[in-house]
Amino acid sequence: MTTTTFFCGIGGSGMLPLATILRARGQSVAGSDRALDAGRLAAKFDYLRGLGIPLFPQDGSGLAENMRLITSAAVEPTVPDVVRARELGLEHLTRPQLLAQMVNDARASVAVGGTSGKSTVTGMIGWILHACRRDPTVMNGAVMKNFVSAHAPFASALVGNPELFVSEVDESDGSIALYRPSVAVLTNVSLDHHGMDELRSLFGAFLARAGTAVVNLDDPEARAMADVLRGAVGYGFDSPGAAVAGHALELGGDGSTFTVRSGEDSVTVALPIPGRHNASNALAAIAAVSAFGISLEEAAAALADFAGLKRRLEIVGSAGGVTVIDDFAHNPDKIAATLETLTNAPGRLLLMFQPHGFGPLAKMGDELADTFARGLRPGDRLYLPDPVYQGGTVDRSRGSEWLAEAIGQRGGDARYLAAREEIGAALLAEAAAGDRIVVMGARDDTLGEFAESLVGNLAARR
Repeated sequence: MTTTTFFCGIGGSGMLPLATILRARGQSVAGSDRALDAGRLAAKFDYLRGLGIPLFPQDGSGLAENMRLITSAAVEPTVPDVVRARELGLEHLTRPQLLAQMVNDARASVAVGGTSGKSTVTGMIGWILHACRRDPTVMNGAVMKNFVSAHAPFASALVGNPELFVSEVDESDGSIALYRPSVAVLTNVSLDHHGMDELRSLFGAFLARAGTAVVNLDDPEARAMADVLRGAVGYGFDSPGAAVAGHALELGGDGSTFTVRSGEDSVTVALPIPGRHNASNALAAIAAVSAFGISLEEAAAALADFAGLKRRLEIVGSAGGVTVIDDFAHNPDKIAATLETLTNAPGRLLLMFQPHGFGPLAKMGDELADTFARGLRPGDRLYLPDPVYQGGTVDRSRGSEWLAEAIGQRGGDARYLAAREEIGAALLAEAAAGDRIVVMGARDDTLGEFAESLVGNLAARR
């Protein structure tokens, strides 16, 4: 009897690409999702149904004896799908356990880890390998614009040869310990889901298990790990010992140019997405694909056509001289990189940042306040709605009103308005020609829809 893989939370950023990969390989797949039950994100679920994936309410009714259950690592044991699977005695894997099987079973694999940049680096590596006709399978936590089509509007996965598997891997739940890739990439290490000592342990062991470690020498924490690894491939702009070294970086509003040297070879890269952090991401991708025999020239040619990822400094649209940008930044490092890139271009910033939970505010609230106060210019304005809250017993004593006050105490201009609709109205009332509205945050797919609605409302205002 054919085993069906049932994804509880199939619309999630880490679940949907795995479901689509299994379905494209001819396997039977089904799923459920809270957003589906609430009537949200209809286009995403229509896409899944179009792939031949049946969807069910998240009440246990979709589970049957010939199935295995996949959940995110954090899903509660009281969720009806989990309860029903337990009653039926079904195999139950977490999402990272399933992903680790795919990575570890492949003959060649690349796993991209780090606090920031891993989705973009994964997309760059996947695009270079695809452009160079290596036929990779790619699992990403974000939609890769190069692979978007009318038939694949949610292209966070690319299905190719299962023996060449590229994926981003997550440290937030400790599951990075499961992976044994041919090539491990470490972009950076900074405060996010864990304390620094735990992060050093997780990432250090991740690199040590890999066949080849590719490490950002410009990041002090990552460089310290490379120093104790034999044979690590370092990359960076400011590190003389880098095997893949960037030079002559020139940043523009729409992209950057720089020279890459490796051994006796040298090439100029014209990258069509902005920001120093993305230039560093490109160095990481170039260093990673070199393990598969791809030359600097081939990698540079592919990167010249790299379209970027959805919700990564994505220009959603413009109307009335106002540009709306959607961005995934949610921790101090990501926010700092986004603000550095945006403030290097003309135009006032009107931002909405939705914290991705009360837990992150408790862990890194002071660092977030420092980052916004330091990164915003006079005249820029920040609005804060309530954090993402998906139930449970998390301590909610530190919320967005606290963050707004903390930013203000540090000299920034931040305003707390609980409801997103209030902020939307405030942004529309204030925005003038030349301004840029920026929507920032994670763990909430409706943020992209909100950004699109702002474009529509700006156009209607005209």
